[in-house]
Order: sequence, then structure tokens, then C-alpha cells
Amino acid sequence: MTATREELLLSRIRDVPDYPRRGVVFKDITPLLADPVAFGALTDALADSCARHGATKVVGLEARGFILGAPVAVRAGLGFIPVRKAGKLPGATLAQAYDLEYGTAEIEVHAEDLSPGDRVMVIDDVLATGGTAGAAIELIRRGGAEVVGIAVLMELGFLGGRARLEPALRGAPLEALLTL
Repeated sequence: MTATREELLLSRIRDVPDYPRRGVVFKDITPLLADPVAFGALTDALADSCARHGATKVVGLEARGFILGAPVAVRAGLGFIPVRKAGKLPGATLAQAYDLEYGTAEIEVHAEDLSPGDRVMVIDDVLATGGTAGAAIELIRRGGAEVVGIAVLMELGFLGGRARLEPALRGAPLEALLTL
């Protein structure tokens, strides 16, 4: 990644202090999405990652992973698969629970959307603790597909998500365009 792209992306991410609760600095990507040059640069970078790793499908994690993953899939000429919060998809689904800081959550994917031979790139906006991404990896493998990598706009390195995901990745790359 060139310094120019990194600077462009960073300049379009707004810090919102004390959101959603006191002490948290939320990374707001809506200014980036509103800028067609920055959004295009982000889409190109993530689509390049899909091509480098031979992806045949893109999984986007709810909700901002949908916003990023769908145009990446189109740009890369790949199919897009949404991974949603439990209860949001009609029909037969595969579900995976995962731990949150206080409690658990569950995500789902349509059972028929993944099959053996699929090479899947997981796309999301932020890698924080790695819980959702780890659950998505498990879902993809249970669907018979191979995870070829995870690509995110930004990694919040201080939360340790990369280290938690390493065993689940089994050597597949984790690429972050920005590490904060």
C-alpha cells in the first residue's frame, strides 16, 4: 500500500469520542464512504486482495462489511454472501455463536450460499477483538468452503484480535489497510 492511499483513507476516518459509551473513541467511516475517490481507493485495494488470494466469493460481515464487501465483490467479479445477525435471513441457515465482552451473539449464513470449492475472502471495516471474524471463519468452513483470507479497512491492534484469530486462520492471511 502506498503512503498516499493510507493518508487518503486516514484523512477520511473521523474520531468520535465517548461513543457508544464513555471512554471509547469510535472510528466513523461515513466521511470515507461519502468521498468517491477515497471509497474507490478502498474498494480497489480490497478487490486486489481478493485477486491476489484467488477468491471466488466475498463474505461481508454485518453491517459495515456489507457496505464494503458488496462493491468489492462487484469490482473483483465475484459473488457476494452476507453474514447476518441471527434471525435476519429467511430459509435454511448455518449459525455460529461467539463470545462478546458481556455475553454472546450469533451470526448466520444461508446454508446453500457456500459449497466445496469456494475460496472465500472475508471483508469487514474493522478488526477489533476478532470474535465476529472468528465465527465467520467457522461458518464458512462448516459450509464446505475454504477461507483464503480476511481483509479489513482498519485493525485496532491494541484489542488483540489478530492474535486471537491466528489459530482459526490456519495460515490464511489477515490484511489490514490501516493499523491503529
